[in-house]
Amino acid sequence: MELLLNFISENLTMLYILVFIIFLGTEVISNVPTVLHTPLMSGANAISGVVIIGAIILIRQASADDYPILILGFFGILLAMINVAGGFAVTNRMLEMFKKKKK
Repeated sequence: MELLLNFISENLTMLYILVFIIFLGTEVISNVPTVLHTPLMSGANAISGVVIIGAIILIRQASADDYPILILGFFGILLAMINVAGGFAVTNRMLEMFKKKKK
């Protein structure tokens, strides 16, 4: 528990920025028109790929007993992979709508 409190106190500014970005992202995404949502989701797959690479680098550089960094890296990879898989599924569904139907 003390390790977690140390991590929070050392990275308080980053946590404030993270909370601000979550609120900002929610506000921006909620105002995107429906027509643009799917193409933007396809572009988000590339960004999530960068997050996955960054999280892998973070985990590789962390020491074995640095649990907060390892946990954050794990959740970064997990959430980014969910986003990538969902983005590809939605993109595939969108592309299926544009194919000619067989008679």
